[in-house]
Amino acid sequence: MRLIFLGPPGAGKGTQAALICKRGAVPHVSTGEMMRAAVGSGSELGTRVKKYLDAGELVPDAVVIDVIRDRLSKADCKQGFLLDGFPRTVDQAQALTKLLSELKMPITHVLELKVPDAVLLERVRKRGEQGSGRSDDTEEVVAKRLQVYWKQTAPVTQYYRSVGTVHEVDGLGTVDEVLGRISKVLGLK
Repeated sequence: MRLIFLGPPGAGKGTQAALICKRGAVPHVSTGEMMRAAVGSGSELGTRVKKYLDAGELVPDAVVIDVIRDRLSKADCKQGFLLDGFPRTVDQAQALTKLLSELKMPITHVLELKVPDAVLLERVRKRGEQGSGRSDDTEEVVAKRLQVYWKQTAPVTQYYRSVGTVHEVDGLGTVDEVLGRISKVLGLK
């Protein structure tokens, strides 16, 4: 199982990713964690990543692809992975497709969690009221993140539809209900 998880902020991707990875016995490959690990390794690649992070700049796609290549070459990814936080643009999706082809590790599933914007805003409002500790859990920030998502990241779903199958999963309901829908798509028990 080599999986990409798509969906807007607040859709429950992080919660579901952790559960799916445990159930499917595959690593949760997060771009944020990969960047931190690369920097912590002191490698040449880590030094390149650190240069951008220290300057407060976005790490260029080509460098992110190198970080992903390095992470996916680890033994724990040989049987599969769940890629979280990447790709966020069509250019990144195309670069990832090329990389995975070179590695002979094509994506087996692209899942999109579908949740209406009004529900997303309500979920984030509740998270903020419950003291999530996340600085991005305000309605204003989430509204902005949703605008960015619909403009830049939603087209990634269209890209994957054009090159394969995207499985849309209803993200409404309890955590267990959504997990059940995802597990059915993936053939997990």
